[in-house]
Amino acid sequence: MQRRTLAHCALSAVLLGLAGAAGAQAWPAKPITMIIPFPPGGTLDTVGRMLAQKLGEQLGQSVVVDNRAGAGGAIGSAAVARATPDGYTLLFSPSTFTTTPMVVKSTPYDVNKDFQPVALVAKAPLSIAVNKNLPVNDLKGLIAHAKSNPGKLTFAIGSSASAGHLSTELLKRASGIDYLIVPYKGSGPAYQDLIGGQIDGFVDPVLGSAQYAKSGMLKVLAVTSKSRIPSMPNTPTVGETLPGYEFYSWYGLWAPAKMPQEIAQRLNAEVNKALDAPEIKDKLTVQGLLLTPGSIADFAAFQKEDMARSAKIISEASIRAE
Repeated sequence: MQRRTLAHCALSAVLLGLAGAAGAQAWPAKPITMIIPFPPGGTLDTVGRMLAQKLGEQLGQSVVVDNRAGAGGAIGSAAVARATPDGYTLLFSPSTFTTTPMVVKSTPYDVNKDFQPVALVAKAPLSIAVNKNLPVNDLKGLIAHAKSNPGKLTFAIGSSASAGHLSTELLKRASGIDYLIVPYKGSGPAYQDLIGGQIDGFVDPVLGSAQYAKSGMLKVLAVTSKSRIPSMPNTPTVGETLPGYEFYSWYGLWAPAKMPQEIAQRLNAEVNKALDAPEIKDKLTVQGLLLTPGSIADFAAFQKEDMARSAKIISEASIRAE
């Protein structure tokens, strides 16, 4: 009797495993929802919608974008954390997804425990932009000017704990200069004041400053990527003046924790395939983005490293949510 029971349990386990494998192989059998935890418009939304459309074409099921904004991205992110981990609810978010919990009292999710990393989609290098009338033409000149006028320069930030904010704080420390950091509610108002001369500088994703630099409305002194970027080959990197300096905003795709690994691996492979498609690669590269195909392990390692670097800056600068 005992042998029969053991055999029955073993058979049940095998059947359950086969059922799970079959379920993973059948995925996707219905439309997939990609939650973007911010309003429509902007680079995040543009990249997310391009990716969703391409994934839908590749998978044979539509990938529907759901802009579920609010609470600095926490509402949409929490919805994904609570979703059934079956591969039909995904999160597409910027790097603030990992840094915001470091500066607020609490969030309704744990970045490390409630989510399965799927793919690092793109890195967005930042630019060091200054008012066109500031008497500097490169980063060395900015550092010299700031040291000659300690505490007099002003730099904008679009939001607390954003990549631009952390990069601005890092620049302060790496260069040994001092300037007043002025918070704004978004990049739009910050650019208005930068162009108008109320603010001296602004560190923001390249895509935001490039249009103004081309029209001569401001000056871009350097970019924060490791190497010069294809869309701005004549603009030096910060690292050419301050060796080792490198910082990015970035966009990633996550799923609820405990999603079957077969589905996670399939999604990762499909994202990598989409990023290699000319209609995505060419358009996003021109906009200053660095596409980053790689494995789930690559993304998890990058996220861990970036979170550690960001946590150090946040601690040293005593950054808290506005």
